[in-house]
Amino acid sequence: MSLPAVLPAAGSAPSPTPTQSPTVTVPSLQDAQESATNAASWVEQNWSTWLAIGLRVLLILVIAMVLRVAVQRAITKLIDRMSRTADSVDGTALGGLLANTERRRQRSQAIGSVLRSVASFLILGTAALMVLSAFEINLAPLLASAGVAGVAIGFGARNLVTDFLSGVFMILEDQYGVGDQIDAGVATGEVIEVGLRVTKLRGANGEIWYVRNGEVKRIGNLSQGWATAGVDVTVRTSEDLDRVKATLDAVAERMSKEEPWNELLWSPVEVLGLDSVLLDSMVVRVSAKTMPGKALTVERELRWRIKRAFDEADIRIVGGATAPVEAEPVDPAASVAAPSAFANADSPQSMATTPITPQRAVTPPTK
Repeated sequence: MSLPAVLPAAGSAPSPTPTQSPTVTVPSLQDAQESATNAASWVEQNWSTWLAIGLRVLLILVIAMVLRVAVQRAITKLIDRMSRTADSVDGTALGGLLANTERRRQRSQAIGSVLRSVASFLILGTAALMVLSAFEINLAPLLASAGVAGVAIGFGARNLVTDFLSGVFMILEDQYGVGDQIDAGVATGEVIEVGLRVTKLRGANGEIWYVRNGEVKRIGNLSQGWATAGVDVTVRTSEDLDRVKATLDAVAERMSKEEPWNELLWSPVEVLGLDSVLLDSMVVRVSAKTMPGKALTVERELRWRIKRAFDEADIRIVGGATAPVEAEPVDPAASVAAPSAFANADSPQSMATTPITPQRAVTPPTK
């Protein structure tokens, strides 16, 4: 292409013009009327659906709250009835033996707390799932995630879950309560508090043991039913058994008639007989059923009275399983050392150890 042909083509190109800002279109009255009409038609078409969902959710919440309140009131009335029954029995003789107000109260509160918590969790959890279902939300992923989370929490907090479940069953089965003397294996003492996770025990020296309920494998309750007080009396084989038995019977009869021992003793003090016979001693067994937790007190009082009665009857009590053997008179000559070479004053050894006597100077006689 030649240059003259290029120049006219270049000259005919449009010259650049400055850019202009886009114009803002203001919605007209007709556009606003159309938007309002569309919104009104959408609301008119869907208001029944939303109203139905709202009423359904409201009905679910109302039913859940009413059911929760009704269940909690029923549980509270049940716990109050249990407490009133314990209070009515506590003033009688049976109540003094079988009922403990603090124990029943704490047990009732623990059971009521567990039942109310379980009921609230079930009712509110079910209501929440029904509300989500009313909004047409797919619950399958949520339930799957909750299941996985529950498994993970169960593995991570299995000791906590074990302690909780063990505490619930211990309280429901009334295995022990406040004021009981128990042997939990890991610790022994008086129960001062029963919890769903931890049981507090007061030891013999005043220490407090915190025992996890899940760690308790066996429980020995020393405060249920009755206890046995047993005293072993060791005397010489030369003592008259009839006199020994008569003395013990007199002690038992006097003790069973005096207060407060007549209330602590639930059966007569019995002389069971010879428990063992050795070469130089014999053991007489004395036993009695007592109020739970009072066996040690009765045993101490029995020993005290038996010792005083035997002293008055001139019956000697030996202090062990066997009577100590009296030593024969010691021969004074037995402690004399055997004769030795040094005992002979004329022996070479004795003469060698004899100190040399100093020689006195001899003065010549005077003339």
